[in-house]
Amino acid sequence: MILSIYVLDNQGEITKEKMNQITKESTLKIIPLGGLHEIGKNTCVLEYGDEIILIDAGIAFPTDEMHGVNIVLPDMTYLRENRHKIKGMIATHGHEDHIGGIAYHLKQFDIPIIYGPKLAIALLRDKLHEAGVADRTTLKTVEPREMTRISSSFLVEFIRNTHSIADSFTLAIHTPLGVIIHTGDFKVDYTPIDGEYFDFQKLAEHGEKGVLCLLSDSTNAELPGSTASERSVYPNLDRIISQTEGRLMVTTFASSVHRVNIILQLAQKHKRKVVVIGRSMLNVIAHARTLGYITCSEDLFIPLKAARNIPDKQVLILTTGSQGEPLAALTRISRGEHNHIKVRQGDTIVFSANPIPGNTISVVNTIDRLMMQGANVIYGRHHGIHVSGHGSQEDHKLMLALTRPKFFVPVHGEHRMLVKHAQTAYEMGISSENIIIVKNGDVIELSNNSINVAGKVPSGIELVDQSGVVHENVLQDRQQLAKDGVIIVSASIGEDRELIDSPQVDLRGVVTKVEKNVLQQLVVRAIENILKNRWEDFVAINNKNKINWSYVKEEIESTLQRLIKRELRSEPLVIFVLQISDTSVSTTSDIPAISETKSKANPKVYRRRRSTASAAS
Repeated sequence: MILSIYVLDNQGEITKEKMNQITKESTLKIIPLGGLHEIGKNTCVLEYGDEIILIDAGIAFPTDEMHGVNIVLPDMTYLRENRHKIKGMIATHGHEDHIGGIAYHLKQFDIPIIYGPKLAIALLRDKLHEAGVADRTTLKTVEPREMTRISSSFLVEFIRNTHSIADSFTLAIHTPLGVIIHTGDFKVDYTPIDGEYFDFQKLAEHGEKGVLCLLSDSTNAELPGSTASERSVYPNLDRIISQTEGRLMVTTFASSVHRVNIILQLAQKHKRKVVVIGRSMLNVIAHARTLGYITCSEDLFIPLKAARNIPDKQVLILTTGSQGEPLAALTRISRGEHNHIKVRQGDTIVFSANPIPGNTISVVNTIDRLMMQGANVIYGRHHGIHVSGHGSQEDHKLMLALTRPKFFVPVHGEHRMLVKHAQTAYEMGISSENIIIVKNGDVIELSNNSINVAGKVPSGIELVDQSGVVHENVLQDRQQLAKDGVIIVSASIGEDRELIDSPQVDLRGVVTKVEKNVLQQLVVRAIENILKNRWEDFVAINNKNKINWSYVKEEIESTLQRLIKRELRSEPLVIFVLQISDTSVSTTSDIPAISETKSKANPKVYRRRRSTASAAS
């Protein structure tokens, strides 16, 4: 289907312009790269013609099997390949699962401009400067109801919503085909802490005019009723703080500005001085105070050293680590690894947060360690000290009723959440053929009259540790090492196809009933058998003095893998080290794995002892 180009004016109205009979395909592509069938790394691409805009770029927490991994990113291959189309990005709010990946992506491709609310942009600016990529984009703050043209095809309107962080937006994206509403993360809070109310009027206006498609947060789609207001935690935290006699520690999400504000207000009310521990908590509080989202006197805060000089009942330590993150302050305190804080008998520690899916074991282990050191730990839903920042079923129904979309796509949630949200949309009157559940990487093709999955782009994960991106095969090696250990076999082979010495076999983390000397005998026989029966396969056809040592190594390595798997009934990582003892035979030119340090006397003669090591999973 072809039609003339539609250009959006600054007021969001669509005007038809004939541009020398230029036409465009009348379909809009929506491509989620993260956030579906999972919690975290929310990233979405909107593409019309040769223009792309991005909505958020977040991270996720690593699972227990991701050894040594710090954060998880979505696979951004599609954006790397189409970087020339990128016109800009919108950050809906400042949570890590929405802005945490931007600094990493900017190392791979430029983003001309990033728009977002004040708090999100302030937090993002720090991240980009720290990563050394601040010059790869321009950051611009936007206000509620502001309309910003990102390209000729995309005009974005920012609508205030309510969430667990201050300054959060729902988006109305005006396109040549119609309005796309992207809710971002939201809940319906009728009594917000900061007095910034959800802009229902603007949503209703769009619903009255007509919304082509709604993409809506599905995190709590399984929960009936409405999500409680943030204010509901105030009396419960008030009671706990007022009744605590000794030293008090409280942990929550650093980015939960409203919760942090409540805790600081209560500390001031009960005459406790506050020690803030954790870099992210310090950063968020500093920015939130500057922007006016947290209001408290300067003398409320004291440094950690000063806390030692006042009674315990006058101290409140506000710390990171509510999710059991390995490097977070409270996790290190629980392990006894914090340099300045040790748990003492009688301490009260409050978890004003529930575990994110995937973090439960880490959180429970942290709680156990704190309790074993004598702390009174207060945690769990029954205490009423945490409420979600995501809407439940009645919140979802209100969003659907206000926007009245023609098409519906549930986003931000695990599969069962997406399915339940789709069922709610159907119950609200959206026909089943106008609702689709997709996966990361699916290409949603949207026209005026249809919605369907038209293909798939590369999707998956990219893993980051202290050194940078960890490739999947490296992670597989780490998982194999953790599960079955490693066996290192070292052998020296001479020019006469004989073993110079008995191969050395070294086991690390390998559980086996096979004695080491028996295993070594099996390894010797396997290598001797290859050298005796397969040697002609390794000799170059046109030059009998050239041996393909890479081929020798590969054959021995694969044989040892099969042997060890059969004998040990497990699959440890096998590292085979080949040492070549050879003063007269040169190697073939296609052996990059063999060291090629040449003798000055004769450039064709290689030094006597050359070695190479390789890892095979």
